[in-house]
Amino acid sequence: MAISPRKLRNDVYSYSYQNDSNTPLVISVLASLMERTLIRNQRIGRKCGSSVSKTRIFDCHETPDMTIKSYLERIFKYTKAGPSVYVVAYVYIDRFCRSQPEFRITSRNVHRLLITTIMVASKYVEDMNYRNSYFAKVGGITTKEINSLEFDFLFLMNFKMHVNLSVFESYCCHLEREVSIGGGYYIEKTLRCAEEIKSRQIEERVTRITL
Repeated sequence: MAISPRKLRNDVYSYSYQNDSNTPLVISVLASLMERTLIRNQRIGRKCGSSVSKTRIFDCHETPDMTIKSYLERIFKYTKAGPSVYVVAYVYIDRFCRSQPEFRITSRNVHRLLITTIMVASKYVEDMNYRNSYFAKVGGITTKEINSLEFDFLFLMNFKMHVNLSVFESYCCHLEREVSIGGGYYIEKTLRCAEEIKSRQIEERVTRITL
């Protein structure tokens, strides 16, 4: 299904858990943005001879098998964080990358970056929230790890968590422009490519184990 800017905006402002059974459209858009960022950073890394970020707080020992879209869908399924939470999380990710120019989003840090920013954004947006331990379980990490990630993230951001209406609107417009590329086709193509790459990586890993 093609995603239109109008559908996205309506989703962000009018999504209802009672009336909508589908995953919010903003999750597909955010996943596409993050996948494109990963691809761009990989290309930059190859040109520069390194794909490792100098800021390592979000790095994990092994690259998770789950794609970004699947990971975001899992977070939504178990936390029911509203669409606006993902927009605010996107604001935080952008702010973090701007404040930490040596940081580079990679396949080794993107999942922890997402669960951390979504948890912090949920605390900012939602009236009621799950405990850190629950977010940790959903994100596939320990409570100690997510507490440490939240602590480091907040201090690196200098606790600049406020997102006013004009900033929120500007990031919604950016997401809408993302959707406008090819009428949503580019997003679906990007996500399909990500799924195919992840499947090949899993197959190669299984082959190495069986040899």
